[in-house]
Formats: sequence, structure tokens, C-alpha cells
Amino acid sequence: MARIKTLNKIAAPGIELLEGRGHHVSGDGDNPDAILLRSATLHEREFGPGIKAIGRAGAGVNNIPVDRCTERGIVVFNTPGSNANSVKELVIAGLMLSSRKIIDGYNWCQTLTEGDAGVAARVEAEKNRFAGPEVFGKTLGIVGLGAIGVMVANAAEALGMDVLGFDPYLSVERAWGLSRTVKRARTLESLLADSDYVSLHTPLNDSTRDTICAKTLAAARPGVRILNFARGGLVNTKDVVAALESGRVEAYVTDFPEAALLRNERVITVPHLGASTPEAETNSAVMAARQLADYLEFGHITNSVNFPDCALTMSADTRMTIANRNVPNMVGQISAILAEHQINIAEMVNMNRGDLAYNIIDMDGDVDDAVFERIRAIDGVLFVRSLDGSR
Repeated sequence: MARIKTLNKIAAPGIELLEGRGHHVSGDGDNPDAILLRSATLHEREFGPGIKAIGRAGAGVNNIPVDRCTERGIVVFNTPGSNANSVKELVIAGLMLSSRKIIDGYNWCQTLTEGDAGVAARVEAEKNRFAGPEVFGKTLGIVGLGAIGVMVANAAEALGMDVLGFDPYLSVERAWGLSRTVKRARTLESLLADSDYVSLHTPLNDSTRDTICAKTLAAARPGVRILNFARGGLVNTKDVVAALESGRVEAYVTDFPEAALLRNERVITVPHLGASTPEAETNSAVMAARQLADYLEFGHITNSVNFPDCALTMSADTRMTIANRNVPNMVGQISAILAEHQINIAEMVNMNRGDLAYNIIDMDGDVDDAVFERIRAIDGVLFVRSLDGSR
């Protein structure tokens, strides 16, 4: 049984899954085996010596010090796609709100004080103040074609929009799910130049920060409407406000309010509601819980942001998991130690991701603690663990 500490309120089905598999879940405790969280920030937190994994019930991991976790051999999981439909629906709502001045019209209606006849007369006289274009036949440019980007692209295509996509890292899996009518933009600048609306769906990192800024907006079609339901830092706030004032950008819709964006009539701010549906919270919690349980019980890794995916059906008496630097002869050194101790490898798998590698090794019979210690002493090994947590 593992001890799992929660740092946020986690949807009940996720907790029930973990407890149903024999784990202890609590918001208390100083040295858990794993942490399960949503938005709590870990950058200033010290990790106890027993922590093996962190599960984030959501896609972004900006609140987790991933590099520090990697050095400590802590596997960090996220839940890509678990809230995709929830975010997609909000993006489509934002698309409509950016065009049709629905919010302005609603607010104006709340000021009416006349009787029924007077209200009707004023509505007919002033409704043109809130006119806006249809999205049908317009072009939506999507930056980032992950789980959410693909769903937004397909939904927009169903609304009769022309869709352009820009994603240098588009996976084969996501490409299979993308409507065949979506056209590829070769560069961000060409997408901006050809789009009436632009929706951002990339993670936030050093290469994507300020994706929308003065430099890229110079290439944009005048009057473009920009939607950001991904991460606030993808848009340079100062630059987009200047573009709104100049008319280069007609409207900016974002799930990430900032003081500089408030009370700007061309900005629609939403209080970070992308994943705020009971369905998304449940999906994220269950997905994160299952990934933590599979790792703690079997050593399997799925949807880690710092270690490679790896799984193996258990086929022998003892299982050892090893993470190491991805350098030559690591597997050879490990195998040599096992051979010296007359340990037969029943089955093993080795996967790598960039500078890191992860191994699952099933062995016949019992394995002495000294074997674990010898492998742990190999230069470049980050951790060696047995499934029962005793070594």
C-alpha cells in the first residue's frame, strides 16, 4: 500500500480508484510515496526522501519543478486530453462571443427600465449597435494540434469554417483524429496572415512564451480575433493591448485575466474556466489516479512529462525498475551485475526519452539487496526500485 498525499480537492472517483486498489489517500502526512494535485504550486516545496511520483490532474505542469523532480528520480505525470472536450466547448463559446457582441448586448439589456412596449421599441432602434459577423465561411487558425487543438479544429470545421493548423510537432496519433479538410500552415506568420480568428493550444515553455507579440502580430490579418484558452504567457499582454488600440486585433478572448486587460471593451476575460466542468474534473482525477497506481504497483509509466512511457506485463518473481542517463553501455552494466549474481532475466524492456532512459526488468527468484545496491552505484543511475518499495 502506498501513501498518497493530495494538495487540492480531487474529484471523488479518483480517490475511490486509489483506495479501491489498496492505497492510503490523505491531505496529511510529511513523507508520502506520491503527490496528487491540481493547481497547487510545488516550486518552493521540499520533497521527502520517499516520494516517487507526482500526478497532476490536468495537462499543464507549470506548477511543478519538473527539472528538480527529474534529478531526484521523481516521475511527473499529467493528464493530456482529460479536459479537452471541456476546453473545446469554451473555445467555441469564445469564438461566438468575440464576433457577435453578445456580452455587450446583454449588459445593455440590463439597463432597460421601460415597459414592454418601450423595451421593444428601444431594442429595434438600437440592436444594430451589437451586430457582428458570422463565423461561417471565415478562417480559423489553430496554433498547436494536440488533443484540444484537434477537437477545436474539427468543431470549427463542422460550423462551416475553413481551418488552418500550425504545429511543427504534430503526432501521428493526433493527425489521425484531424479532419482531412484542415489545411497546414507552414509558419506561424503565414497562419496569422490568412486567419480571421486565431486560437492558441500549445504548452507554455521558453520556445512558446510570447507566441503572440508585436513581431508576430505585424504579420496578422488586420481585424484578427485572438483566443487564448491555453496559457496566459503565450500572449504578450502589452503588445496585444497595443494591437487592440491600433485595430490590428479586433478582439482578444482569454481564460487568463490580468489587470491590464480588465475593462477594455475589446477584451473578453473568463476566470480560468477551461477545465471547470464536473466531467473534466472527474476525467482528470481518474486518469491521474490510475497512472499513479499503475506506476506504484507495476512500475508502468504513462503520460509522464519527464520520463519515457514504458510498460511490461509481469512475468517472473521479482521486478526491478531503473531510471538512468541515456548513455552507452548502461544496459550492459546492469546485465553484467545480474549475471555475476546468477540472476536470470525473464523479460525486460528499455525505453528512452532524450537524455533519460527507463527500464523494467523481471527476474526469476529472489534478488538480494546487494544487487540493488550495486546497480544503484552505477554512474548515471537515478534510481533503482523494487515494486514493494523495500529497496
